Amino acid sequence: MEFIDYIIKNRLILIPVLFIIGSFIKSTEFINNKWIPLILMFCGIILSIFMGGKIIDNIIQGILVSGASVLPNKIKSGDLNE
Repeated sequence: MEFIDYIIKNRLILIPVLFIIGSFIKSTEFINNKWIPLILMFCGIILSIFMGGKIIDNIIQGILVSGASVLPNKIKSGDLNE
């Protein structure tokens, strides 16, 4: 079973949204790349809270969608150690 199975279906839309936000942040070069996953996790939690539901569930969903949006990029670039 993959961790993507734990993401609520209406939160799946946040994965490409966070990927786009991360790509934009990376292209600005004002923020060090090591902070992008943390920023995306914070954004994922906030966006998930705005979508409604229990707070603890939204925090978990925000962490999961941010992981799903960051991990493929990290694997593709080969910089999992950052």
